[in-house]
Amino acid sequence: MKLNWNNPVVVITGASSGIGKATALRFAEEGARLVLAARRKRLLEDLAEECEALGAEAIAVETDVIDQSDIERLAKSAIKEFGQIDVWINNAGASVIGRFDEVPMEENEQVVRINLFGTMYGTAEALRHFRKREQGVLINVAAALARHAAPYQAAYVASKHGIRGLTDAVRQELYANDERDIYLCTVMPVSMNTPFFRHAANRSGHKVQAIPPVYDPERVAETIVDLAWNPQREVIVGSSGKMIAAQQHLSPELTDRQVAKVTHRRQIENSPREKDRSGSLFRPMKDGTEVHDEWRQSGEYVNRTGLTLAATLPVAAALWWWRRAQGRTTGGTRAA
Repeated sequence: MKLNWNNPVVVITGASSGIGKATALRFAEEGARLVLAARRKRLLEDLAEECEALGAEAIAVETDVIDQSDIERLAKSAIKEFGQIDVWINNAGASVIGRFDEVPMEENEQVVRINLFGTMYGTAEALRHFRKREQGVLINVAAALARHAAPYQAAYVASKHGIRGLTDAVRQELYANDERDIYLCTVMPVSMNTPFFRHAANRSGHKVQAIPPVYDPERVAETIVDLAWNPQREVIVGSSGKMIAAQQHLSPELTDRQVAKVTHRRQIENSPREKDRSGSLFRPMKDGTEVHDEWRQSGEYVNRTGLTLAATLPVAAALWWWRRAQGRTTGGTRAA
């Protein structure tokens, strides 16, 4: 489906850095009218000026996505300034790193509030407006971990699975009511070179690490902008995420063991010690203000991990075919 937006009005949460900032700048190049939302208003105002320098119109709206009234005010600000909303992007996100039972429960809960409840509030507000106009594109940023899992980020993984499920369920409601001109998309990035890891809360006792391979966040921004004109159900950004999703389908246990081993080695065994912190969970941080951060986007870790994943796919495929053959031999799987 190709949509013919002309200077669409685009709302972006989590716009002050990382993927959100990269997406805003990319939309600005397309002449979009931008409504930029995050907790760090000064950064939003600076970003609005950058977007305007690219020829776009932009406003900054200080927003905490866990406050439903803030989300309502965000929508009202967009409509007051531009008269409508064409594309709404729920991008704000956070994480806490550590063994699940050792992470303070209030921090796990806050991750779910920001990631899942923030997306729920944004989704509901966008839908109300889209249904009045009988058109619109909603893009929810989940993660490749919405398709599988990883250790030491249990609340984050749970919230991202929730975002994917939420988007699927609401899409079915649109199908049921024959609302064909409202589109819901899920974007699932892998590790990106953004301040996300700098902002994460940390209860692991080790420096938070981006698990390789690490990609350029502009790839996510490009995907999101493309979805605004060419909606798709869901898109994984990063070849490693597509590879792991395929392997997960073929052999879940092998994938679980491999991801657990790689993540533990990178995050715990080979990571320097660092004091615990709450990161940006409860209040914004002063640092981590740009699109990119310190993580390499290519090199030793990317190549080594990519080769490891590629090497295990044939094994996973062989296991899948063996199990299928065993099922035929024994008359199928046992009832649960």
